[in-house]
Amino acid sequence: MLLIADSDTLAQFCRRQERAGFIAIDTEFMRDKTYWPILCLLQIAGPEEEAAIDPMVEGIDLAPLFELLSNPSVLKVFHAARQDIEIFYNLTGGVPAPLFDTQVAAMVCGFGDSVSYETLASRLAGARIDKSSRFTDWARRPLTERQLRYALADVGPLRRVYEKLSQRLAATGRAHWLEEEMAELTDPATYRLDPAEAWRRLKPRTNDRRTLALVRELARWRETTAQRRNLPRNRVLRDEQLLEIAAHAPKGADELAHARGLGKGFAESRFGSEILAAVSRVLAQPEDSYPQPEPRREVPPGLGPLIDLLRVLLKLRAEDNDVAQRLVADAEDLERIAADDHAQVRALSGWRYEVFGKDALDLKHGRLALTAAGKRIRLVQLATAVDAAAQ
Repeated sequence: MLLIADSDTLAQFCRRQERAGFIAIDTEFMRDKTYWPILCLLQIAGPEEEAAIDPMVEGIDLAPLFELLSNPSVLKVFHAARQDIEIFYNLTGGVPAPLFDTQVAAMVCGFGDSVSYETLASRLAGARIDKSSRFTDWARRPLTERQLRYALADVGPLRRVYEKLSQRLAATGRAHWLEEEMAELTDPATYRLDPAEAWRRLKPRTNDRRTLALVRELARWRETTAQRRNLPRNRVLRDEQLLEIAAHAPKGADELAHARGLGKGFAESRFGSEILAAVSRVLAQPEDSYPQPEPRREVPPGLGPLIDLLRVLLKLRAEDNDVAQRLVADAEDLERIAADDHAQVRALSGWRYEVFGKDALDLKHGRLALTAAGKRIRLVQLATAVDAAAQ
């Protein structure tokens, strides 16, 4: 086992990997007590060697590592990459690229929705992944031999998984399908955390504009405070407490103390004062500055059966093309297609249109039918009255 814990060894290792066509990457991190994830260990497996890198060693120079991650000639292979990439984005302001996410590639290759790494490692690399150390304290030093064996055993099979999946993509001509998905993962905007937009993740169930304005301002305050103090959001204020404060708009510490789980001590603390100041700011704003509620999208009457038919069609076409349904379309896409032929959904463009979107529109307009043949559902092309007249 190779544990890299000094700058010179790390630089030499990274220089050797620059000649590799790809590297497989995994991380171990902690964030249960912090807002920003703490990178505790990084595992890299090239085609010929692998190593664990200790980024917590005092004084270690990680610049060669970051240069390797941004090297456009080396493909970076992850499984379920989003959290790993978030770590590197926070450390460097950039996103590792080019990128290959084996979880997304597996969905393209018909392994189902959000397939686990353990499943892929077993089926494609013949490896059994030991998860007994998954919840270990990776920030504690020194690292044990068991921890290192676990970490390296996790990344090693990823090479074989990548090779197998890339072969399938090449054989089926679906490499460009994956490229569309990787474009989102490598977009820095995916990882920018804007406090002004933090309120949207709460999905408040109200049309009251003042309440929405309070949710927006309180969520902005919480996000900014959590970032500044490096605390998890819910260590600052829990979601349900934030929504309750927004609903009641307390004007003083006594009223704030009645919010669920807060109490007088919190209401009179610095956090309590800042929350009351945020409420005051909103109440002093003109009402026309309050956010508009999201338009409630309701399925038009009579579309329910059509949506059900589209759902069956999606399942059928996903099975026929050996691709995960969730990658092609979701429930909202089906509703929007049922209501509008020109809906702005991914299922009506690119490869998704060829796999499902075209048939969805044909089914909607009577040019295609679903029929049962024994235990199978089959598609039947129909000649519509318009088609017949044209002939």
